[in-house]
Amino acid sequence: MQRVTNCILINQDYVLLIKKPSRGWYAMPGGKMEQGETIKESVVREYWEETGLTLEKPTLAGVFTFNIYDEQQLENEWMMFTFVNRNYSGTLNDHCKEGELTWVRREEVLTLPMAEGDRKIFEYVLSGNKDVLFGAFQYTTAYKLLDFRLDPWEGVK
Repeated sequence: MQRVTNCILINQDYVLLIKKPSRGWYAMPGGKMEQGETIKESVVREYWEETGLTLEKPTLAGVFTFNIYDEQQLENEWMMFTFVNRNYSGTLNDHCKEGELTWVRREEVLTLPMAEGDRKIFEYVLSGNKDVLFGAFQYTTAYKLLDFRLDPWEGVK
């Protein structure tokens, strides 16, 4: 099982996103954990590698499992640890090999093309919920959302 960390960085009325070239979808910057890292060490390292920004005191916002199916056959399984942060230092990279970095107005985030599971995570975090969100998502290999469960459920459509 692959483990990944990412972070929703909020700066006043803006959220830093990365637009991935493969689908043109927006996502939270982050990436794969390395062996022996804590999830916090991973998110700080991955975020810095992609953005040039150092997260200061990131807070765990959610823990999620993802299962990717080809028909009924499980093709891939991974776990994602999502953080939220409002404080950072450094200068945003001019270039990122993983995609295009862009600050997006908070109220526009949910209108952008993205994985439907990510949309639900953004909806929860940007609504101001402080409880850690737990969830499980099932996708096709084309990343069509088949099913999901979230806890707590309140406020997430």
